[in-house]
Amino acid sequence: MFEDIFSRKKLIPAKLMQYGFQRINETYSFTTEILNGAFILTIAFDEQSKADTSLIEKDTDEEYVLYKTSAQGSFIGEIRAAITEILEDIANKCFKVSIFKQDQTLHLIDYVASMYGDELEFLWQKFPDNGVWRRKDTNKWYGAILTIGKNKLGFDSSEIVEIIDLRTPPETINDRLKQNGFYPGWHMNKKNWFTVILDGSVSTENLYQLIQESYKLAIK
Repeated sequence: MFEDIFSRKKLIPAKLMQYGFQRINETYSFTTEILNGAFILTIAFDEQSKADTSLIEKDTDEEYVLYKTSAQGSFIGEIRAAITEILEDIANKCFKVSIFKQDQTLHLIDYVASMYGDELEFLWQKFPDNGVWRRKDTNKWYGAILTIGKNKLGFDSSEIVEIIDLRTPPETINDRLKQNGFYPGWHMNKKNWFTVILDGSVSTENLYQLIQESYKLAIK
């Protein structure tokens, strides 16, 4: 319900701690009161900046969930507005703008910038979180960072993931796809492009080498 508030934003752990969050295992949690103390609101973030909220009514000590449903009404509207105000304050003070959120994605972007001096180009207005790298001398693409539903790669899940598309010689594509974590190139020529989900299933060091290979292949 509140996902748009944190769209294209990445949490800054130190800022969350300064705000009053506590680190519990892999989650950052914060508790406060809303509507003159009538409710206790708990806000939690995982390391991927995904937000979760829970609300306890103090008089009954029971969880109040109507604000998460399609229910309407002035009182529910007040609750949603109060929660939104707090979440927006957290977003402004504890998050930074980031089209991509995965640490591995950010490492690869930094690597390409330092190695080749190239920044991602965002060519599609309808897809603002899809970018490509291209060589300056040939103007050919050698990589792309895209955000897609996992079902696009054949999974039984619509979870949104960040992926990288890279070139490989056509004679190596079959062997490449036999390796764990490698998939046919999404939205690319599947004869010489492959895809990797940027979730750590393929090591960042391995991806550095694959980017170098893809860069060389874009010379022709």
